[in-house]
Amino acid sequence: MGRFYSGDIEGKFWFGIQASDDASFFGVGFEEDIDEETGENIEENIVYFFEERHISKVKNGIEICKKELGINKTKIDKFFKSRDAYTDKELGIFLNKTKIKAKDLLVWYARLELGNKILKCLKKKERCYFTGEC
Repeated sequence: MGRFYSGDIEGKFWFGIQASDDASFFGVGFEEDIDEETGENIEENIVYFFEERHISKVKNGIEICKKELGINKTKIDKFFKSRDAYTDKELGIFLNKTKIKAKDLLVWYARLELGNKILKCLKKKERCYFTGEC
């Protein structure tokens, strides 16, 4: 079971890697999801609304992710193209890193994926609205 996000962009937060509020890294805080009928907070969801004016923040966050990943981004791309499933140990061996360091890199990798989706959406629609499960 995983936590999903949906709206203008859709996907799944990386289990054990990515927090539900990870999009906040790109400069926009989340809002609570309010039930329209009762006015109460739906505690299982958070809402993000990025606007065109946030593009520079999103681009800055993407650049930070790329810097943190460095050459490892290309290696991780290659790793995932060659398999459907993996273990932290396999990734660590492939990257010549400890399991902990490999997992740390995956945090940046998952974040970069989310940031790229947000940026693409902003360029296409001039806004990016989505709800994430907590």
